[in-house]
Amino acid sequence: MIYHKSWNREWLQMKFQGLVIGVPTEIMKGERRVAAMPDTVKKMTAEGAKVLVQKGAGEGSYFHDEEYSAAGAEIVDNVEDLFARADIILKVKEPIFNDAVGKHEVDMMHEGQCIITFLHPAAPANHQMVQDMAAKGVISLTLDGIPRISRAQTMDALTSMSTVAGYKACLMAANRLPKFMPMVGTAVGMIKPSTVTVIGTGIAGLQAVATAKRLGAVVNSIDIRPDANEQAKSLGAKVVDVGVPSEIAIAPGGYAAKLPDEWLEKERETVKPVVIDSDIVITAALIPGKLAPVIVTEEMVKAMRPGSAIVDIAIDQGGNVEITQPGEVIEKYGVSIDGTKNIPGMMPTASTWMFANNIYNYTANLVKDGKIDLNLDDEIIKSSLVTRDGQIVHEGAREAMNMK
Repeated sequence: MIYHKSWNREWLQMKFQGLVIGVPTEIMKGERRVAAMPDTVKKMTAEGAKVLVQKGAGEGSYFHDEEYSAAGAEIVDNVEDLFARADIILKVKEPIFNDAVGKHEVDMMHEGQCIITFLHPAAPANHQMVQDMAAKGVISLTLDGIPRISRAQTMDALTSMSTVAGYKACLMAANRLPKFMPMVGTAVGMIKPSTVTVIGTGIAGLQAVATAKRLGAVVNSIDIRPDANEQAKSLGAKVVDVGVPSEIAIAPGGYAAKLPDEWLEKERETVKPVVIDSDIVITAALIPGKLAPVIVTEEMVKAMRPGSAIVDIAIDQGGNVEITQPGEVIEKYGVSIDGTKNIPGMMPTASTWMFANNIYNYTANLVKDGKIDLNLDDEIIKSSLVTRDGQIVHEGAREAMNMK
């Protein structure tokens, strides 16, 4: 049989044929991002998908309904209808209770439906939601589980959003600080620069270091990995050596490993005087797929100077600061502690552009011939799969829930 080249090329490109993809409005407080933009909707519809976009979903990121319609999407006013019709749900943040309809987003989902988003399944605040999805028979995949391998770079939403979070977190802390960041000369003398300590110098931490340096602060960096310390040093930070041996500190892929309790306690003792002497502390120490380690204790916060500011970027995975309140900004012992859960959502246009492309590339890898293909030989899918067939299969979530 002879195939016409143009027909064959068109057939190969119809990977989403027959699938309905739903893009609801994000409902978390302050969240302005959206999981798809007109450019990625156009790609999905061109490849055979029916794309449902909730009315107004892109307004917070300055993408309008008319643009989505022009890209081939169907604008849906009723979010329950969108959830009911979709085979795949694309979201930015984890499912939460929707006050507008009086239902949790999980309750609008159905068996066999697939959701792709940031679930942070190891975080205690998300355990019930993950359990409920499993009970519903939902296939859930978390973007924070994507491995940092070459093939996954274009899907790595965690890196993209960490870039935004590190930059914005530094600005948020600086905005709360009751003093200058840089050294400032005045008629009555010199004002010393502020001291910023960044704990965890992965993607987010390095952006925080770079931003703090641009603002003129004295910057300390803390990480258990030698390579991360070298990168922070190259940006002008003073590296604080916590003395954790490399063989304990580094997990496969170059990530930070979960430290044994005795080493974690040694790290806390080392960072304690540095934290206490800081005007700003930005925490971004994460262990992929697991609960974030508590590094800054309540005792340390209590000893900081009144007016100091903390931003806990790691809050989505439980937080690095013992007394951070998820999703809230509190003041305790005269120190502001920011537990904002959606920092990238505060820069919606840039973050949506990156996120929408990341999630499109991830979805394109997941789908084969118009079907969801949970190929567990694919490292990307295996490490990001959270629930399937009524079971919680994500290793970090199971560990955090004390499941055997």
